[in-house]
Amino acid sequence: MIARAPYLFLLLIIIPDLYFDLHYWRHKNSAGQRFCRWLPTIGLIAYTIYLMYERNFIPDNPDIIYIYLFLLGLIAIPKMVYMLFSMTGHLCSLLFHKKNSTRPHKNYGNLLGLLFVPILWYILFYGSFVGFHELDINHQTYVSPDLPKAFNGYRVLLFSDAHVGTYAGKRQHLLQRAVNSINALRPDLIVFTGDIQNTKPQELYQQMDILSKLKAKDGIYSVLGNHDYAKYVDCSEAEKEANCRETISLEKQLGWKLLLNSHQIIERGKSRIVIAGMENDGDGKRFPQKGNISMTLKGVDNEDFILMLEHDPSAWRRKIIPDGRAQLTLSGHTHKMQFTLFGWCPLSLTGSDFNGWYTEGQQALFVTAGLGGLIPFRFDAPGEIVMFTLKSK
Repeated sequence: MIARAPYLFLLLIIIPDLYFDLHYWRHKNSAGQRFCRWLPTIGLIAYTIYLMYERNFIPDNPDIIYIYLFLLGLIAIPKMVYMLFSMTGHLCSLLFHKKNSTRPHKNYGNLLGLLFVPILWYILFYGSFVGFHELDINHQTYVSPDLPKAFNGYRVLLFSDAHVGTYAGKRQHLLQRAVNSINALRPDLIVFTGDIQNTKPQELYQQMDILSKLKAKDGIYSVLGNHDYAKYVDCSEAEKEANCRETISLEKQLGWKLLLNSHQIIERGKSRIVIAGMENDGDGKRFPQKGNISMTLKGVDNEDFILMLEHDPSAWRRKIIPDGRAQLTLSGHTHKMQFTLFGWCPLSLTGSDFNGWYTEGQQALFVTAGLGGLIPFRFDAPGEIVMFTLKSK
């Protein structure tokens, strides 16, 4: 993770202290005091350099990266925010200070910076030690004239982005709670829209007993997410393919029906619905682009009601809408950025479909905030499981 953009991290760490040293420390502190003030930054620089040589996206021991990111949030980011307020305040004082005034310049940016630092610390501690432990049960109703009346009231439970490696050790009880909550809702069908792991299938070993307890009348259907293709491990292509095959094998061992550009039929008497699963279809650069809508819906009648599973919601506009057959698509991937502020999420600035409902004509997409995350942090964007009740109009 750090090795992908190490200089950005180093700049984030170093620039604020250079600013403070230039404007404050060298005028008021001795050389020893200045060195002590630089010590946290020196430590973070050394930590960053160490992580630059980490081969994988995250280390085999993920606590190494978790601690690093926590320290960034505790030290480097507040310093950077304070510096930006201080610089802005200094510029404003120069622009608006009266030329003939003998009163000293006042930098109100320093005061605003001091007010914001505790807010950042609150977000950090709450998101790390409280927010990631929160779980929402989100009830939704979907109405469609194409849904057979035999399926009126059919209950589909969606969960996504489990990232079970993050639930290792002391966090395992959180995954157990999610499984218990899902089973307590007694869904007719459970669907999982990808990212069962962080980087490797070995993460599933200690979670198999918990995940195998998921139960639904019509079974559990799943698709792969970008993390499930083992693309974030520094190894040969053959090893990556072997890891992906093992992830597929483990999901099948759980009794899940993994859909790889394929579909299955669920029947009620003479009526039926189609559960389709397209492989992850991202940008083809950072995220695998393997979705094939024609293969996924091969042999499906135009009159069928289709519930499409696709990890990456960007594929909805790129491939699923143009095909025109899937009435309802369920996705994950975005995690709602694991952060919102008073309901506002920075992802909204991208114009992408990142959370909740989206419709185009007779086609609908729902993007869940997901269950877990690669990083154990969530602020005002708790993990969720979503219970859909399907209604025939």
